[in-house]
Amino acid sequence: MSVTTTYTVNGMTCGHCASSVTEELTAVDGVTGVDVQLASGAVTVTSTRELSRDEVGAAVTEAGYELVG
Repeated sequence: MSVTTTYTVNGMTCGHCASSVTEELTAVDGVTGVDVQLASGAVTVTSTRELSRDEVGAAVTEAGYELVG
């Protein structure tokens, strides 16, 4: 099973930002892929299971950014 969900993240402005968010999200159990679009703040996460918003939010916060919504 593959689950793909797109979130919006505030505060990302450069490649390092995208890298930090990708690194933290990739560490979440079950995450198999992360795609960051800096211009829109969209972060698409692919995983082997449904992720809770709290799990994703904690990883984004750990990277130093804010999950919107």
